[in-house]
Amino acid sequence: MSTTLSLKDARRIALAAQGFGMRRPERPTIGSLRKTADRLGLFQIDSVNVLTRAHYLPAFSRLGSYDRTLLERDAWGPVRQRRLFEYWAHEASLLPLDLHPLLRWRMARAERGEIGYQALKRFAAERRPEATAILERIAAEGPLTAADFENGSSKSGWWEWSHTKHALEWLFWSGKITTATRRGSFARVYDLPERVLPKAIFDLPTPDAASAQRALIERSARALGVATAADLRDYYRLKPEEADHAIAVEAEAGILVPVRVEGWSQKAWVHRDARLPRRVRGAALLAPFDPLVWERSRAERLFGFRYRIEIYVPQDKRIHGYYVLPFLLDEALVARVDLKADRQARILLAHRITLEPGAPAETLERLTVELDRMAAWLGLDAVRVGEVIRGG
Repeated sequence: MSTTLSLKDARRIALAAQGFGMRRPERPTIGSLRKTADRLGLFQIDSVNVLTRAHYLPAFSRLGSYDRTLLERDAWGPVRQRRLFEYWAHEASLLPLDLHPLLRWRMARAERGEIGYQALKRFAAERRPEATAILERIAAEGPLTAADFENGSSKSGWWEWSHTKHALEWLFWSGKITTATRRGSFARVYDLPERVLPKAIFDLPTPDAASAQRALIERSARALGVATAADLRDYYRLKPEEADHAIAVEAEAGILVPVRVEGWSQKAWVHRDARLPRRVRGAALLAPFDPLVWERSRAERLFGFRYRIEIYVPQDKRIHGYYVLPFLLDEALVARVDLKADRQARILLAHRITLEPGAPAETLERLTVELDRMAAWLGLDAVRVGEVIRGG
């Protein structure tokens, strides 16, 4: 038998699981940053830098003005200090190191050419010698970017420049190389994982695929609090045949508890350790790729908030703007803000603020506080607001 949750309680469970409603530390430390990374299970990476790169934002939303160099050190610093690694999880992501063994089955599938787009799969078969040559060069010369292969590729006659990038991507998906650091305009610098990952992590045993998938589902459930099967699969981008058995086993073990959520047509699951607070208070600007909202249908089910990113929409057809951040106020998404960091003028530009229907009277006042906080965190001197649109 399953419990029925009100939509309000489902929202509170989801917000608490994601780390909202807790008092922000006065001075966020490396410890609080690592707790956030562990709670969320990943920071999604995105190259758009109109505000700041997406992987920095989820920690800011939960902790406030933390030192971004702490995240960079955990992701790309000296090997002994590393706590994060890059891989394809929910898109390209920074992940806690303990997830590395749990994703090796995916690396093995990529190595066999079973996953990935067609141009990638060819490097597991007929084009493998080309990828092997690239791997051997990295092994011999040390960390290299894709651009380091440009001249050599034109001389070899083996491949076009774009083929080199496909080969590197296949090696990355296969776990044969990983990101040593980022350079210049955020370009990956590739190296062998045994030279990048701490030895204690690299030497951990590899679980079988079924066990790893169960562990990933458990991490998804813990991070989401309450979720449908599709939500649980989406967090680490598992296919139904990879996740459904894991959900069944976790449910049988009592780790996932079946529930019905008011207004949801799908069956849902609550993690057995999920917390239901009496209320959630706080304010936060959310990255487009924040795990609270990245699954758009879930954001709509939980908050009645229809959200689409419009980066690739022609300017004259955009409804809300280019890089729009939802604004979380207590237990609701009450506004969306089109933001840009004008670094030359040292101004945070809020081109457009759109208030949702029913947004409380204090929305603009509390949003202003968060915009000021974000500007200071980004090293900007002021906030400039353009138009404010009020919902019906």
